[in-house]
Amino acid sequence: LKEKKFYNQKIKKQDPEAEVIFFTPMPTLHIPYLDNFPTYHVAGKYKFQEMSSTVWNGIIEEQLLMIIELHKPKAFVFDGAFPYRGMLNAISGYPKLRKYWMKRGMIKKGSNIPIDSIEFFDCILHPGDAVQPSLDAEYNSMQIPPITLIEEEEMLSREAARNRLSLPQDSVVWYLQLGAGQINDIGSEIRMTVDSILEGDAQNFIVLGESMLGERISISDPRVKILRDYPNGIYFKAFDYSVQAGGYNSFHEMRVSRTPTIFFPNMKTGMDDQLARCRVAVDEGWGVVVETRTKKNILSSIAEVQCLQPHDEMNPPKEAFDMAWVSSLL
Repeated sequence: LKEKKFYNQKIKKQDPEAEVIFFTPMPTLHIPYLDNFPTYHVAGKYKFQEMSSTVWNGIIEEQLLMIIELHKPKAFVFDGAFPYRGMLNAISGYPKLRKYWMKRGMIKKGSNIPIDSIEFFDCILHPGDAVQPSLDAEYNSMQIPPITLIEEEEMLSREAARNRLSLPQDSVVWYLQLGAGQINDIGSEIRMTVDSILEGDAQNFIVLGESMLGERISISDPRVKILRDYPNGIYFKAFDYSVQAGGYNSFHEMRVSRTPTIFFPNMKTGMDDQLARCRVAVDEGWGVVVETRTKKNILSSIAEVQCLQPHDEMNPPKEAFDMAWVSSLL
């Protein structure tokens, strides 16, 4: 959802009169709504008891048809891995509507990509990734720069960010965002990581990023701060190091913010090749990858990442945002 919000903000900057409408099954619909984007919502299929895919897709189709008829958009952009059948049924009836699919690039070999869905779209948009994918040569495709939520100038200064988070200015601050995980389970990755960092140095503080999609984190420690905000990126200058999962957003946000990072790639994702993405951080000299998360390996990675280059000496690739395809929507 935040990727769509990012591009829609760019559209609004280029044409303040442009009307941008959101339609999402995500529970974080309040985020675009608070930024004055009209937002429609249908709960995900698994929020309903015993609802079949056929019935749920019927709801999606009916809702989307209503939205298209009401707002008469020039363009439709889908951001996701698998287009919903109800969505495809709805947009297929509007031949003059320009249709875009924002399709991620780090695809594992052997993944079941829904090729038959591509024919419903006029153009496939490929956000840049650490390892560039081959474009869909047989279809109209466009490569666009990596997606990050905010620009560097929008971040708070180091001092301001630490003040807002109630962190000592002279502390060493670690930013952890590892997705799902029970902090009270002493054998979980997140608990082992928190314990390893706190045991290492009394000056170590942790900012624990709490997912807005997940359950609340329960931990009581004066050196651990819970951050459930949006966007977390405004605080990045406060952090000396980070520990992240290997997803698209986490990787590129740490890459642009120049934060030395330990990555825990998810080795069991269906399509996203997180290991290949995270290895690029190692090659560029600002990342450490831990494939098997044990207490010993985590402690070793903490020592290793502290030997990497500090913020000011890092200069990973940073691509300027190209407004060319955004202009085509207007």
